[in-house]
Amino acid sequence: MSNMKGAILPGDSSTMLKEFSIPKPKHGEVLIKMKSSTICGSDIRCIYHEHLGKGPEGYQPGLIVGHEPSGQIVEVGPGCRRFKENDRVIVYHISGCGVCNDCRRGYMISCTSEFRRAYGWQRDGGMAEYLLAEEKDLVLLPDELTYSDGAQVACGFGTVYEGIEKIGISGNDAVLITGLGPVGLASAMLARAMGAEKIIGVEVLEERIQIAKSTKLFNSVLKANPNNLEEIKDLTGGFGVEKSIECSANEKARLLSIQAARKWGKIVFIGEGGSCSFNPSPDIIHDQKMIYGSWVTNIWRMEELVERLIRWKIHPEDLITHRFKLEEVEKAYSLMASGKCGKVAVVFDEEIK
Repeated sequence: MSNMKGAILPGDSSTMLKEFSIPKPKHGEVLIKMKSSTICGSDIRCIYHEHLGKGPEGYQPGLIVGHEPSGQIVEVGPGCRRFKENDRVIVYHISGCGVCNDCRRGYMISCTSEFRRAYGWQRDGGMAEYLLAEEKDLVLLPDELTYSDGAQVACGFGTVYEGIEKIGISGNDAVLITGLGPVGLASAMLARAMGAEKIIGVEVLEERIQIAKSTKLFNSVLKANPNNLEEIKDLTGGFGVEKSIECSANEKARLLSIQAARKWGKIVFIGEGGSCSFNPSPDIIHDQKMIYGSWVTNIWRMEELVERLIRWKIHPEDLITHRFKLEEVEKAYSLMASGKCGKVAVVFDEEIK
């Protein structure tokens, strides 16, 4: 077989399957047979409805989409030093230049070189039967984790893990999570694994509220309303939370994440887009609070996270509410765009549950 099917996003809220040639790995490259490819909110925000992205999120029309891929190596090009045929792998979705300061720190997400190419954005991604990847972008997927676990490690759980590591979470902390889509749910799963005993979630969509409640990760799930700040204070003895994780990119939710943090509290913004307005003196300065910004993660922390997932006995796959075959990719993106779901996956050789 010399051809494969792959999905592209025309930018008009539709999805198109096309035929592509199966690529041949060159020096330092591998060919991966896709097993699971999950959908990220940034695909919906920047590509699905309109091609809005610029710079790192500048989608090149006609390329195969999907930047959350996991699969098995079927062919190895010359010059590869670590990975081999049949290895199960996760792909760090940004292929950086490898030699700038950001890349040498492992943060290829922050690479600004002209040689930077993100999978599913400036180079073909994982919504296809096969993916051509550079060996340097791979993380080994242990047998204890499924391919659908692996697909979420880089952009989903890795993004959350990076943010949590910045603010630090332990059993000492009450945690607020605003926005209970896939990133918010991942935040709750990791925060619980790291010892948080009280986790409060806030969400506007009823479908996501019910999904969040069904996970049993939250002590309280609140529907977004003007009284959320008072509700959170009541749930924390009047003090507020030690840590806030903002995943919604909603202006009101961002303000809530700041104001609901107690004195000396730490807040991390993960949700992209939108804006934020607050009064610096009463909201931040006088209460000695700190706001962090966090964008994706680095590749060594991805490897660390894989180890932690096994140690904590948690599976990102548990947050997947819908699975589709590649032939059903239109349904997959449409559902993800509706927001009435948890994580959505396109699976290849896995069982459709």
